[in-house]
Amino acid sequence: MVYYMLMGLFDRFITNQTPANPVDIAAANTPYNLQSAVGGLFYGAQTATREQAMSVPSVARARNIICSTIGSLPLETYNHFTKEHLDPNRVIMQPDPRIAGSAIYAWVAEDLLFHGIAYGIVLDSYAASDNSRVRAWTRVAPDRVTYNLNANQTEITSYMVDGLHVPATGIGSLIVFSGLDEGVLNRAGRTIRAAQELEKAAELYAKEPVPTMVLKSNGTNLTPERITKLLESWKVARNTRATAFLNADVELNALGFDPQKLQLNEARQYLATEIARAVGIPASFVSAETTSMTYSTTVMERKALIDFSLRNILTPIEQRLSMADFVPNGVEVRFDIDDFLRGSALERAQVYEILNRIGAMSVEQIQEEEDLIR
Repeated sequence: MVYYMLMGLFDRFITNQTPANPVDIAAANTPYNLQSAVGGLFYGAQTATREQAMSVPSVARARNIICSTIGSLPLETYNHFTKEHLDPNRVIMQPDPRIAGSAIYAWVAEDLLFHGIAYGIVLDSYAASDNSRVRAWTRVAPDRVTYNLNANQTEITSYMVDGLHVPATGIGSLIVFSGLDEGVLNRAGRTIRAAQELEKAAELYAKEPVPTMVLKSNGTNLTPERITKLLESWKVARNTRATAFLNADVELNALGFDPQKLQLNEARQYLATEIARAVGIPASFVSAETTSMTYSTTVMERKALIDFSLRNILTPIEQRLSMADFVPNGVEVRFDIDDFLRGSALERAQVYEILNRIGAMSVEQIQEEEDLIR
């Protein structure tokens, strides 16, 4: 009996003790997805850099359409349960007080598009002592960020920016926007590099619009000075007239192929289409459509852009900004795409007429939607 009393007393003290290894979710290790390194793992040097990608016109246009559009979309906050519209915090609309919010979100969108991941760093919080909600943050380029992994290569134990360790939470910590794939530079690096080489070839033939020419002397050997003078005279003459005259001592030989035989235009068109596929943007947006287009309205084109190009970038940003270090529980952040998808005045009037007739919208709501209320 005494034994059981002592054991019960002992258990009572044990149950009141704090667990030996409490889990702090805010400071816990970050899961590491090996897919983020799939490009470097399987393709090695075939991954492309941002500079190489932006030197290709079709990539640059796709990037500017996608990222500039995302940067221009307003962010709104809603009650997840009642769908009530709430006033967003300033950190949502303008993360960095020093610059416009559109610049931050455009570059975050580019990082997600190119690298499959984006980073921000906390500049200020509402209560620095208890790692409260973020008050200000700014974007950090992915090439400035490195990390350490655990022994199993499954979790990130710590982050470093410019080689210096950053705290796990609070001011100076990183905000990670995890993308939905490994990024275009990894996934389509070889295609981008091939397109860049074609751009170089096009530049070469723009400077020398004919096949490589060799002037051969059939007479005595010429001195270097005479050769240089002959080549300069030939170049000047070709810039003024297309017809050339050679005497019996000089013979012209052409080496290589002209741009038509190389099919540079066809190759560039093909790669532009492949890049549109890799980026996920409709080929018509980068003028890479090789077939006849069917009629479509502006709204349909923009909806296709949202569904096939922007959604996989909008979602990671929205869900990261909806986490507890930005907004209270039950509040979510979403991009407002209604204005982007709104049709012409006639189309909107027809929709409003139907909604008003069935009682879904009042006249006052229509006026507010069209900014007609002063």
